[in-house]
Amino acid sequence: MLKQNLQFKLSQKLSPQQIQLMKLIQLPTQAFEQRLMEEMNENPALEGGTVEDEEKFEKDEFDNNEDDYNNEDYDNEDYSSDDINIDEYISSDDTPDYKTQTSNYSDDDEDRETPFAAPVSFHQDLINQLNTFILTDDQRDIAEFLVGSIDDMGYIRRSIQDIVDDMAFTQGIYTDEKTVEKILHIVHELEPSGVGARDLQECLLLQLKHKTPTESVELSIKIIEDQFDAFTKKHYEKLLQKFNVTKEQLKKAIEEIEKLNPKPGGSFTGANKVTEHVVPDFAIRIIDDELELTLNGRNAPELHVSKDYQDMMKTYKDSKDKSNAQRDAVQFIKQKLDSAKWFIDAIKQRQETLYVTMNAIMHFQQEYFLDGDETKLKPMILKDIADMIGLDISTVSRVANSKYVDTPYGTKLLKEFFSEAMVNDQGEEVSTIEIKKILEQVIAEEDKSKPLPDDQLADLLKERGYPIARRTVAKYREQLDIPVARMRKKM
Repeated sequence: MLKQNLQFKLSQKLSPQQIQLMKLIQLPTQAFEQRLMEEMNENPALEGGTVEDEEKFEKDEFDNNEDDYNNEDYDNEDYSSDDINIDEYISSDDTPDYKTQTSNYSDDDEDRETPFAAPVSFHQDLINQLNTFILTDDQRDIAEFLVGSIDDMGYIRRSIQDIVDDMAFTQGIYTDEKTVEKILHIVHELEPSGVGARDLQECLLLQLKHKTPTESVELSIKIIEDQFDAFTKKHYEKLLQKFNVTKEQLKKAIEEIEKLNPKPGGSFTGANKVTEHVVPDFAIRIIDDELELTLNGRNAPELHVSKDYQDMMKTYKDSKDKSNAQRDAVQFIKQKLDSAKWFIDAIKQRQETLYVTMNAIMHFQQEYFLDGDETKLKPMILKDIADMIGLDISTVSRVANSKYVDTPYGTKLLKEFFSEAMVNDQGEEVSTIEIKKILEQVIAEEDKSKPLPDDQLADLLKERGYPIARRTVAKYREQLDIPVARMRKKM
């Protein structure tokens, strides 16, 4: 039997403007500038400040605070698309001629181009080195295939049999394992030393064999060849008995091994990477024992709605001519004006959101920002800041997750100031950041010949007033990227 029911349901949906605003809030300074340029290129009704204003921002990009949010507004008149004549205001070209003309160059000026460096890739560098070897065509094909099998860290992660089969199926090169092994020895002669190794042990051996033979180097080779497992597990007593050497001799041999590069390809690829610079979104300064917060001026651009577009709308309103084409054109202009005004309002809201959020964080962690001692960081979660400024937790998260602040103690990521709370033996809440800092100090002060296991570290922390479990110590140690006790052992 069919039945009809009437049901009321209340649901919340984000408008496209709200979604765009959240994305703007999440953007750090550099990404925000790129988004701003894209919007200005797409919307001719949105214009930036004067040349003098731009020079001012370049001179002092942090010379903005909460009072600098006054952008030029335009008359928010509800323009109508009726009774409009646009013939004399619409050009057949989207870009006016005056914007594309230049008068500061003569006909005989040279058209100079800036040269760009074209770095050689890691694999191309290895191929170039192969050209210095006398090889037959078949040997060169195999050698180039082997070089192509090397990953960015400098290793060949495949067996010789797999390589032989792959060359036969994909390249039509028919050979055997013995021949490939022979050509692999040639690849092992390439720089950087250790490239083309199939595992860490072979990589270290190749590098050691390229060194000038000394007593320490020869002992290092024996250790890697015969007792690699004992070495990786730092069973130094076993190594002393096996090779019948003194502690000083073993220490020098281990120092030789520690100088080696376990990722020979990484040093090459890393040299060609573009250095990424962090642009602080905020700056905190201490003036007369008081904290002063400033928002990076690049986050507060001078924007206004095009006066030309506003004049067109007013003129169109007074016109008596009518046509469908004119109405469509006016509707387009009105859409661009509305979009420009919304974007300016969104920028202002973004600035205010960033400032009030960072201001709340600064006052919450005032002791740290005045002193710089990380042990003075208070437990702070997103909800604490959200409650202080009356914003949603997700909004605070977007601000904290990708923004940096320039402090007297270095440039910090905002999310580093957030931490959970734990109770010490005095019943006081302390930040997990403080406990991690104490843990780092305890490990730094330990006897490296007998590193402390996690249970002993937990006991030491309890003695200092931080009663936490062994598994919690292990978790914090891993978060600090500190290895287990056995791997911290030194001679």
